Amino acid sequence: MDLSIADLLKTIILGIVEGLTEWLPVSSTGHMILVDEFIKLDVSKAFMDMFLVVIQLGAIMAVVVLSFEKLNPFSSWKTRQEKRDTVQLWMKVIVACIPAAVIGLLFNKYMEEHFMTAPVVATTLIFYGIMFIIVENYNKHRRPAITDLRRLDYKTALIIGIFQVLSLVPGTSRSGATILGGLLFGASRTVAAEFTFFLAIPVMFGASALKMVKFGFHYTGAEIIILLVGMVTAFIVSVLSIKFLMRYIKTNDFKAFGWYRIVLGIIVLIYLFMVGDPTAND
Repeated sequence: MDLSIADLLKTIILGIVEGLTEWLPVSSTGHMILVDEFIKLDVSKAFMDMFLVVIQLGAIMAVVVLSFEKLNPFSSWKTRQEKRDTVQLWMKVIVACIPAAVIGLLFNKYMEEHFMTAPVVATTLIFYGIMFIIVENYNKHRRPAITDLRRLDYKTALIIGIFQVLSLVPGTSRSGATILGGLLFGASRTVAAEFTFFLAIPVMFGASALKMVKFGFHYTGAEIIILLVGMVTAFIVSVLSIKFLMRYIKTNDFKAFGWYRIVLGIIVLIYLFMVGDPTAND
């Protein structure tokens, strides 16, 4: 395939969407499915299915770069106790990954075949938007029990991991599901968001590796460029997105994201009613 300027611009747009929506609790996969209906890359369906997952590697590298010192148990700047705390953090991340890893391996193909549709995305956008508003109202007069990442215990980590299973349905939002789980079970907004970011590292690397193996390592030059441009764009935008979210939740709750999800879901449903489901023939 020949790589056109139009395809490069479309790839950049997809990278921007991924970088913006991966870390905000609004569903990156849902947005990518919707945007893909209007911005079609001149690639095969197999490559596009793989691209929509592997582009997340750019987003996850933003977390690795921004939090490298906090995530590195071998840092010479850390005390022995801080190194132990970092190892404990990684153990909690691994525990939290187990539910989604097991369910994902068992039902990934079924989910892709039956749930990667615009109506499902619209429905889950609205449902979890409502859930964010309900949970924030519920927590309005509650003090979070876990205000430091070091105080997050294994039980709560596992519960957050169970909530991550919900995100196997497109439109749910992986970060949204895990943040909701964290908020419901006593974590502060900052702790819930930060643990969600770290939890994404093995999840996204694993999902991307699986997709690349299934696709096969036979890329054209144009496909390699598309992957690299998409990931670099997602990385740059993710750095800005993460910094914005961590500043925002210091003085604000997640209700604005809940309302955004509801409005977007309603717009999508209206569009589907008027035009029909563009994913129906995929």
